[in-house]
Amino acid sequence: MANQKATNVTWQDGEISREDRFSILRQRGATIWFTGLSGSGKSTIAIALEHALFQIGKLSYRLDGDNVRLGINKNLGFSEADRKENIRRIGEVAKLFGDAGVLSLSSFISPYKADRDEVRQLHDQAGLDFIEVFVDCSLAVAEERDPKGLYKKARAGEIKNFTGIDDPYQAPSKPEIHLHTDRMTVEEEVQIVLDHLQGNGLIVKQPFTRTEDDVAAVASS
Repeated sequence: MANQKATNVTWQDGEISREDRFSILRQRGATIWFTGLSGSGKSTIAIALEHALFQIGKLSYRLDGDNVRLGINKNLGFSEADRKENIRRIGEVAKLFGDAGVLSLSSFISPYKADRDEVRQLHDQAGLDFIEVFVDCSLAVAEERDPKGLYKKARAGEIKNFTGIDDPYQAPSKPEIHLHTDRMTVEEEVQIVLDHLQGNGLIVKQPFTRTEDDVAAVASS
């Protein structure tokens, strides 16, 4: 875990508890952490899951690897040290989302087991659920998909430190959920995650309907 450098700082509690926030949203905040090779389907599943959760009235937010690197982590590259800091920062952000009662859908290659374990420990210490989802896909299939053309560039030597080519990927040994995206449909994968969330009391499935009064209230606010 990163060392605390700033001194004379103290956590400031408020009058509203985590349980209060959970009760408003009628869900428990948690982090669903999608890890796997580039092209394995992490973002695709997260996008579909976000839509499915919305349909049953559950609030989630996607923390996508590329999106985060365009903002809070724009100063980080792909060296081992930068990858480690990338995951540390997003782990802290995901924890804050969880504390707020939001289901954080975090899609990151996160190739190093130690880094993922640190994020898990961070959540454990905070009393928040961390659900590791191994988005499993063979390197051959990931290369065949190659949606961004990155494998082709890595094979040509145009990209260095590329996971699966010249950098390792350490697969989870005991993930909460193991998806085989080269054998399953996105619909099947989303259902597996939803069943896990419901089975562990993180969500209660319920249809979400927006009434005319809801729309009017938002429009007038």
